[in-house]
Amino acid sequence: MPSAARLVKKEKYDEKLCSYLDKYSKAFLVHADNVGSRLFMDMRAGLRPNSVILMGKNSMMRRSIKLYCERKGDNSWLQLGDMLVGNVGIVFTDAELTDVRDKIGEYKVPAPARVGAIAPCDVCVEAGNTGMDPSQTNFFQTLNIATKINKGTVEIISDQTVVKKGEKVNSSESILLAKLKIMPFTYGLEIKKVYADGSLFDLAVLDLTDDDMVMKFCQGVAKVAALSIGANYPTLAAVPHHIINGYKNVLAISLSTEYTFDLAQKVKDYLANPSAFASAAPTSGGGGGAAAPAAKAPEPEEEEEEEEMEFDLFD
Repeated sequence: MPSAARLVKKEKYDEKLCSYLDKYSKAFLVHADNVGSRLFMDMRAGLRPNSVILMGKNSMMRRSIKLYCERKGDNSWLQLGDMLVGNVGIVFTDAELTDVRDKIGEYKVPAPARVGAIAPCDVCVEAGNTGMDPSQTNFFQTLNIATKINKGTVEIISDQTVVKKGEKVNSSESILLAKLKIMPFTYGLEIKKVYADGSLFDLAVLDLTDDDMVMKFCQGVAKVAALSIGANYPTLAAVPHHIINGYKNVLAISLSTEYTFDLAQKVKDYLANPSAFASAAPTSGGGGGAAAPAAKAPEPEEEEEEEEMEFDLFD
């Protein structure tokens, strides 16, 4: 049985979390590995007054969110509760999501490559003098780093990647980087998911512009139109294509028969005498002086004239 003091503490935590759920409609799910208390203090101060950071036991947070949703009859926050796995917390905010994201990204601290840590990036040792005495060459030999002795110190001959992204740091790599005074990693809150007005999505969605949205919409409309035409099922997206294809069919029939109409007659006139349209085209060059002799009309080409029409079929 939990003590009375622990029960009171849990109740206060539940009240705090529920008050945040009532107040805010936007939040970030953040991963907090390797984030120290000092950095947390700085972030809390920097995010005030529009945002708050809430950490705690995942089971307690999930339980509070579940009970809150049951009381309110609204399960929109449940999807965020389901993501509470690992060393994570929630940043509640009522500010612009992009501004809060950028603010969170400002709080990073350098960190050494500790043994067993998973490298978040490639770690490269640059060529040059290390200032280390020749007795330290065994560290470089273990890691297959080519060196030479120059003026009584070890010099690295060429750039060398010591740790690759996603790999564990071993003891030799950690000791060497420490001796070179290299702190290759930076740690801070890592945003995993974004919650806004009942929707949970990836952080990359915040970088989408209006042009990106228009492009995605046009791609969707194009796929609907293609499916509609292929299935011979009429939809609004396919209507322009059906009209153009129908006009092409009517034009082809008109060119093959005596039947004609205004727009088809223009095509027939062009095919009958393309030189007349060529002579009617405006010539380039300034005024003054005698006019240059008219160039010989080009010979009509088969199957190509329709592509060279200098008028609009819909005039």
